[in-house]
Amino acid sequence: MMAPIVPGPRAAICRVRPLWVSVEGLNGVGKSEAIRTVAAELGPRCMRLSELTDKDGDTLPGQVITALASTGDVFLRAGHPVVETLAFLALKVREYERLSKGDLTGVEVILEDRGVDSTAIYQAVILAAQHPGLQPMALAERILATMAPWRPTPDATVLLTGDREVATSRFAARTGRVLANRDLVVIEQAEVLYRDIALTHPERFTVLDVSGYSRAESAKALRGAVEDLIQRREAVHAS
Repeated sequence: MMAPIVPGPRAAICRVRPLWVSVEGLNGVGKSEAIRTVAAELGPRCMRLSELTDKDGDTLPGQVITALASTGDVFLRAGHPVVETLAFLALKVREYERLSKGDLTGVEVILEDRGVDSTAIYQAVILAAQHPGLQPMALAERILATMAPWRPTPDATVLLTGDREVATSRFAARTGRVLANRDLVVIEQAEVLYRDIALTHPERFTVLDVSGYSRAESAKALRGAVEDLIQRREAVHAS
C-alpha cells in the first residue's frame, strides 16, 4: 500500500522570500506597541501581522478566538488543550498560506506579532499542567515539529524580555483582569520556556532585554535588531 501523500505549503508561498521576523515576549512586555511603531517607521518595506487575539471578530480567525474566549479565560483555556493547540496552529498555517506574491510586492520584512513560538510555548505550559509527566520543553519542541511541514519557523525571532512583575501588571491593567494564581503560573513558566527555547535555538533567536525601557526606547531597540537582521541577510545573499 502506498503511503499517503501529505501536501506541504503552497508552492507560490514558498517562492516568496521577504525576511520573516516574529517578535515574542511575555504579555505586557511592550511587544505589540513596539512592533506597530517599527512597522510604521519602515513603511511599505514592512508588512505587520497582528496577534491572533487582535483579529477582527468578523474574520474566521476572529470567530475562532471569540469562541475560545467564551469561557472568559485570559489564556483562552476552554478545557480542551489539545484541540485548542491544533486550532491555533491551523490559524497560523492559514495566515501563512493566505499571503500571495502580490501581497508582498516591495516588502523586505514581515513583522509578526507572536509567531508559532507563542503557540508552542503557551500551549506546552497549559498541556503540561494537565499531564504532569510531560516536560514543557519537550512539548514545545513537539508542537514546533508538528507545524514545520505546513509552516516553516520564522527566519528570525526577536524575544523581548523584561521585569515579569511589571509586564504582568501592565497585562492585567490592559485587560481589566485580576489575574488568578493559575494565570500567574502560566506567565512564570512561559518566561522560563522562552529563555530555554532561545538558548536551544541561538541561530534564530535575538534576545532584547527592555527592562526599564520607555515605549520609545523599546521600539528603537526592536528597530535596531530588525535592521541588523535585514543587513545580515543582504550580506549573505550578496556573498
